[in-house]
Amino acid sequence: MATPGPVTPEAPFKPSQPPVIEGFNPSVHIHQEGFKEKFLRKTRENPMVPIGCLGTAAALTYGLYCFHQGHSQRSQFMMRTRIAAQGFTVAAILLGLAASAMKSRS
Repeated sequence: MATPGPVTPEAPFKPSQPPVIEGFNPSVHIHQEGFKEKFLRKTRENPMVPIGCLGTAAALTYGLYCFHQGHSQRSQFMMRTRIAAQGFTVAAILLGLAASAMKSRS
């Protein structure tokens, strides 16, 4: 069984300061991004996701309205449309993630 080598004294931990991690330099943001700014930036990066979300919400809302009115055929059609819109949204998210991964590699 090997004995550990001598322990070098390090600077004491200071809770008021962030930890020092070798090879990591935290970036200091001068301007904190608000919800609206982040939403607009993300929408510009991948505009298909909000379009898919709006389509999903519209199909769901109209389908529930048709169900309430007693139009069962139209309600079923809108629920199937909602599933398609959800699939479109998930595909848009995955394609956006793939595009950002390829962008960060180059």
